[in-house]
Amino acid sequence: MSRSATIQRTTGETDIRLSINLDGDGSGTRNSGIGFLDHMLDLLAKHALTDLDVDAKGDLHVDDHHTAEDIGIALGQAVDKALDTRAGIRRYGHFTLPMDECLVTAAVDLGGRYAFEYHAPIAAPKIGTFDSELVEHFWQSFAANANCNLHVVLHHGRNAHHIAECVFKSVARAIRMAAESDPRSDSVPSTKGVL
Repeated sequence: MSRSATIQRTTGETDIRLSINLDGDGSGTRNSGIGFLDHMLDLLAKHALTDLDVDAKGDLHVDDHHTAEDIGIALGQAVDKALDTRAGIRRYGHFTLPMDECLVTAAVDLGGRYAFEYHAPIAAPKIGTFDSELVEHFWQSFAANANCNLHVVLHHGRNAHHIAECVFKSVARAIRMAAESDPRSDSVPSTKGVL
């Protein structure tokens, strides 16, 4: 069974088409109109081993906020849809990722309920032209729409680009672990019997 999904999201601020395959190899093209975000999405796809195609047109003449937010929303919706009943997945994933001077831990529960805790501050307001605060906002938008618990903690780090990259890579690895098929069970991973 294919664990794939396509989301078309059109608002007065953005027009986004996003497709994923949870059992991919990181293939796809990312065209958000925001170079730094495309770089982060490339990292996400590669480290989650998720094929990801993103074609987004947004009101970048205003700023990057709506485009980054709506891609996060569409990605969360796509993951939620691709997981279907969530039967046979590991459900929980976590990863502590070192990158140069940075260390980030991400933990995820793909259990069908939303919670978000983010403790990875970036001191610099900008990474190139990208607003640093959009890293947190992207993942909050994702978690709310993937119906998952997502916790992100920066243990230490100074360089803004490194922190953002470390966050994306560690969350990607946690999602990969949580979404993987569990070789010991094909049932829904909950005593309730549903997620």
